[in-house]
Amino acid sequence: MRFIRSALLALSLAAGAAAHADYPDRPITAIVPFPAGQSTDILARELTMRLSKVLNQSIVIENRSGAGGIIGISAAKRAPNDGYTMLIASSGPLAINENLYKDIPYHSLEDFEPVAMILENPQFLVTRADFPANTLPELIEVLKQSPGKYNYGSGGVGLTNHLTMEMLRLRTGASIKHVPYRGAQAALSGLLGGDTDLMFESGPPIIPFLEAGKLKVLAVGSSKGSARFPQVKSVAAQGLEGFDATTWMALMVPKGTPREIIDRLNQATNHVLAQADIQKQFASVTASVRIATPQETGQFIAGELALWKGIIDEGGIKPE
Repeated sequence: MRFIRSALLALSLAAGAAAHADYPDRPITAIVPFPAGQSTDILARELTMRLSKVLNQSIVIENRSGAGGIIGISAAKRAPNDGYTMLIASSGPLAINENLYKDIPYHSLEDFEPVAMILENPQFLVTRADFPANTLPELIEVLKQSPGKYNYGSGGVGLTNHLTMEMLRLRTGASIKHVPYRGAQAALSGLLGGDTDLMFESGPPIIPFLEAGKLKVLAVGSSKGSARFPQVKSVAAQGLEGFDATTWMALMVPKGTPREIIDRLNQATNHVLAQADIQKQFASVTASVRIATPQETGQFIAGELALWKGIIDEGGIKPE
């Protein structure tokens, strides 16, 4: 009887391995928890277009937007763990939401398997061209000389650009008020119009105004700096050692997806990210590819969860 059970187990494992070897043998769905045309969606479409060629199988983007990414990620959580539904999401839904909302219906590392990192995109500390500071130390001095006089905008409570500025406020002790807007574009308009004085923002929205001389960059949130603005020092390099804040994207699959499939997707994704033309395309929007194993991806996300939990708790930040 023991021999029979062992033989059946061996046959089952062999059949499973054979099935995984054929993966993928039908179209894959990639859930993106943001609307079509949003930056995460655009970059996800570029990645999946190339990934489908490597996998020799079509990948269909399914936009499931709403509630700051919660709707789409919840849908991905409910999907079968067979490798035919994957999630492409960014730092907000994957590392901030579960620290910000009490009754969130998912937890990134409990309900999903990390597959691969995709990219990192630094946040830039910007102000109007006439603001009386050109570097981070000068800004801190201005804020300390006039406590409560200045404010900063963000696209909304709990977004990465809000929490990055909160990290800066907490680390410097600056007295500066938060003005949340409904979306990054509205926050940027508020800065340009003089309603706010500062904000952290990613590269694509601010570049036209930098080139027109309406804005200037005081610092880069990422400790790596920015290839797009090599002359601008990072926050860490300007005195706040250990400060490191970026937005990023990662590829995940539902918990329990077979390891062979995760490894296949990881290898295919990293093959795409190693191509010079996609690196150049990402660089054009100030992003840089990040090649990582599934284990490294999980470790990175765990670190981000801990980072933003600390900022949210210390700052007493509550959702709107």
